[in-house]
Amino acid sequence: MTITQEPASATRSERKPAPNRQTNDFFELAQRVKDAGLMERGAQSYIGRVIALSLSFIGAGTLLVLVGNSWWQLAVAVLFGVLFTQVAFLAHDAAHQQVFDSGKKNDRLSRIVGNLVVGMSYGWWAKKHGRHHAHPNVIGKDGDIAAGTLTFVPEDAAGRTGIAAWFAKRQGWFFFPILTLFGFVLHYHAVHTVITTKNLKHRWTEGAFLAIRLIGYPTAIILLLGPGLGAAFIAVQVAVFGVYMGATFAPNHKGMPLIPKDAKVDFMQRQILTSRNVRGGRIMNTAMGGLNYQIEHHLFPRMASPNLRKVQPLVREFCEERGITYTEAGLVESWGIVIRYLNRVGLGYSDPMDCPVISQFRPV
Repeated sequence: MTITQEPASATRSERKPAPNRQTNDFFELAQRVKDAGLMERGAQSYIGRVIALSLSFIGAGTLLVLVGNSWWQLAVAVLFGVLFTQVAFLAHDAAHQQVFDSGKKNDRLSRIVGNLVVGMSYGWWAKKHGRHHAHPNVIGKDGDIAAGTLTFVPEDAAGRTGIAAWFAKRQGWFFFPILTLFGFVLHYHAVHTVITTKNLKHRWTEGAFLAIRLIGYPTAIILLLGPGLGAAFIAVQVAVFGVYMGATFAPNHKGMPLIPKDAKVDFMQRQILTSRNVRGGRIMNTAMGGLNYQIEHHLFPRMASPNLRKVQPLVREFCEERGITYTEAGLVESWGIVIRYLNRVGLGYSDPMDCPVISQFRPV
């Protein structure tokens, strides 16, 4: 694949798009997937998952009451943190229109589950995540690589001085500790979105759900366990939620090639070359809510997550036929890649990863 910039002097006739082989390739892949019956959506594929989560919450709630005023409650808090993350994966699927055939039903499920159970704004998530799927790892377009506490683009790190520069050079080592605060950040964005975003649909519904979740739930915990133990319970639960969420989403794209904002990359290769799958089979599939099949998810974002493992052999075979790099790593291996990547970015390396694919993204 060669990526080029359009000359500024090009005329209208010169700008007419030529037949795009890559686009035709994607349509061919999509047809293979459709013929295999893997594009069908249906709530029945999520019934077992919902039942398992419901029973797990009942069990966790029972433990919360039975354990009483004991520091063993922190272990229960860990369980709640895991369960809230699993529910967030379900909300993610609904937001992608994966559960029901009806868009309204998917939106309603994601809004209820995301706001009321997880404490995340559906409106904020849908807008942010939609931009990410359209422009994964595209500098200046993908908000997931925008500069913040961490920097993901070498040029962003190069502009930092003092303590910020010192931190950036070691940011990879701080990655997992920082994730303990990630849950609080997600809850903050939820509240901030509902209060400040103009023309937010269902603002009052989201606001009411978030109030129940972010005020009612902590209040109930503190009334049950007391101020000290209750606050510790909430802190542990939110920390586990943040680490689990971050450790699941980070391996998907961090450390993969970055695409210049003005580079021309077709949809199929943009999704495949910037994504990384995580090996591990059914156990990993359950632990990561299907996001371990990130390549397949980005190619077919509306595909029900239970079908992603089924479509993987088709996608892998297609990539082999077309000579497209298909990246896969183990979970711990992928975490190591992310940590090394962040440290290299912080050191100002012009190439975040020594990967031959990166050169294909540079405009010439």
